[in-house]
Amino acid sequence: MWLEYFAQYLENAFPKFLKEKVWNYKDDLCVIGAADLSDATGNPEWNRYITENAHWLMAEDGTVSNWKEGENNIDKVSFGKSLRILRDLTGDARYAAAVEKAYDFLKQYPRTESGNFWHKDIYPNQVWLDGLYMAMPFYAKTLTENGEDRWDDIVDQFQSAHRLLWDENLGLYVHGCDVSRQADWADPETGRSECVWSRAEGWFLMALIDVYELAVDHTPRAKELGELLKNAVRGLLPYQDPETGMIYQVVEQKEYPGNYLETSGSAMIAYALMKGARLGVLDRALGEEGSRILDGIRDTYLKKEEDGFHLHGICASAGLGKGPDPHNRQDRDGTARYYVSEAQMTDNQHGTGACMMAVSEQLRWKKKGESVCLSLIHI
Repeated sequence: MWLEYFAQYLENAFPKFLKEKVWNYKDDLCVIGAADLSDATGNPEWNRYITENAHWLMAEDGTVSNWKEGENNIDKVSFGKSLRILRDLTGDARYAAAVEKAYDFLKQYPRTESGNFWHKDIYPNQVWLDGLYMAMPFYAKTLTENGEDRWDDIVDQFQSAHRLLWDENLGLYVHGCDVSRQADWADPETGRSECVWSRAEGWFLMALIDVYELAVDHTPRAKELGELLKNAVRGLLPYQDPETGMIYQVVEQKEYPGNYLETSGSAMIAYALMKGARLGVLDRALGEEGSRILDGIRDTYLKKEEDGFHLHGICASAGLGKGPDPHNRQDRDGTARYYVSEAQMTDNQHGTGACMMAVSEQLRWKKKGESVCLSLIHI
């Protein structure tokens, strides 16, 4: 069911979205998801969807779509993940040069007083959970390729984000923090936003486990990332929906009017749980829980309709603060009212891409379980 949906999506919906709007970080999720499916299934056909759509990311002359000279926007550093995948699939030197340029962005990227990459020029001095996923897995992979020892910087940024965004009373991470305490949504004492957004939690967990996987062979401080992951999971799981395992759009306010079980954040969390268990940093039972969450998404929101499969319950977008972009609402104040008012979409890249990644991890997880069973038989 999932694989049939993904093939349909990558053949039809994904190219349609790319034609309608310039490349964005959510498109990177679909590229990563397709590459993960190729690896998990052993079928290179999934990579075809990546290479066939590469022209939307990079023009013939090597120009990368939606990159603007002098702009500091952590979301666009994420493009480096797709560019690296295309480099490895094609061997094209243009992609290799673009990967280097993405790393150059990070080397000169502005930081908050806390030492974190700030979110964007239009949101200076702000740390969002989203930004950790946009930058850190790309940063870590580059260190492994270049043989650079800057792991302390990566771990320090995660630890700083924990101090800035962890709400001890809730046992959860809030969406963002304005280190300067200037934003109208920021608490005047802590700088934190008010509520817990499910996809922000998902971004954070995926960033932790993806970087842990890369860091574990290079720095003893990888165990700190593992501890942060365990802490985040301990805090998050009590807020699950008992029946589906999914997480609500506003995590800590299940009963808020209009709140709903959200697909993308739940899929990201499922991915992190299964991958964490596969890598041995989380208990096996948490991997099983991740698989249950993914099954809950399928049973709740993946529907076969007249024109094929469609995935529902995906938050289109959410952020903090006013912005100059036409799509930015002027009431992004970090409240529950705001988060539940953002549009729910069908087949949005945030949800489908995250589900591709989670299904790939589920396939790996099941293979590992089969291997364990076979090993026990032979003991």
